[in-house]
Amino acid sequence: MERIYATGRRKTSVARVWLQPGSGKIVVNDKSVDDFFDVSRAMVVREPLHVLEAVESFDIFATVKGGGITGQAGAMRHGLARALVAHDDENRPPLRKAGHLTRDSRMVERKKYGQPGARKRFQFSKR
Repeated sequence: MERIYATGRRKTSVARVWLQPGSGKIVVNDKSVDDFFDVSRAMVVREPLHVLEAVESFDIFATVKGGGITGQAGAMRHGLARALVAHDDENRPPLRKAGHLTRDSRMVERKKYGQPGARKRFQFSKR
């Protein structure tokens, strides 16, 4: 079987994920997932595999860019879930139920002119 490719996104992060049968190795930007992410974010990345109970069935290679560490972990989880669905359409219902196929589209609101931030206003003075 050849490699399966999928793209995952969250906020301004983009993850390109390749999936192939293997022993459970996860490589992110040429580093081990545990070296690239801290423990909690590495767990986020592995969630789709835990849902399908396929933790040691696939080797995963990914490149992530943009955003911060949390956004990159979320993008990688999204991409991995999409790759698992591309591998086998039977994986769609459990991953959909767990919420891994939904793109988290929340973005930072832009700063408006005449204000110090997106929502914050300068202090109002009546006199």
